[in-house]
Amino acid sequence: MLDNFWFNVKYGMNHVLDINAYDHVLFLLVLTVPYMFKDWKRIILLVTMFTLGHTVSLVLAVYGIVSVDASLIEFLIPITILVVALYNVFTAGKKATSEKIGILFLSTLFFGLIHGLGFAGEFKMFVGRAENKLMPLVEFALGIELAQIIIVFVVLFLGFLCQTIFRFSRRDWIVVLSAVVVGLVIPMLINNELFS
Repeated sequence: MLDNFWFNVKYGMNHVLDINAYDHVLFLLVLTVPYMFKDWKRIILLVTMFTLGHTVSLVLAVYGIVSVDASLIEFLIPITILVVALYNVFTAGKKATSEKIGILFLSTLFFGLIHGLGFAGEFKMFVGRAENKLMPLVEFALGIELAQIIIVFVVLFLGFLCQTIFRFSRRDWIVVLSAVVVGLVIPMLINNELFS
């Protein structure tokens, strides 16, 4: 029982930390880069909204309620990253992080739904014909959340180092990292099947 639990949690963590599927890391990077350690509650809430959206779409897919064309989802995932990265570039230094962020929470939830659909096919194979699909899904979601918190901590720590030791301004840190992500996402869009 405990072995299955840890296996599913590790599977969720590996899903996020997989170097070959770095879209999840890129999304978390652009979601986190505008914040500092003092904003940890807000970041955890945002990350949890993303996990919730991701999990809901997996539930809908595993139980056959929703089915979406994989090539469309593979196109939409980099779009979600691009939207957040461009939002960062255009709002860097404009106190956007201190405002009420209801729209940011809802959009993060929506983006989580899209990212979850991108993994739905593999997750359906993972749970197979198991009678209880909900428990592995919850354990998988816990692994995702743990891995996301690790990534968030790394991004916050790097931001702290760059802003205190290397004297990057907060605005420059946000713009540079977000622009790098834009540069990484554009090839993902161009190489998508929808453009082929």
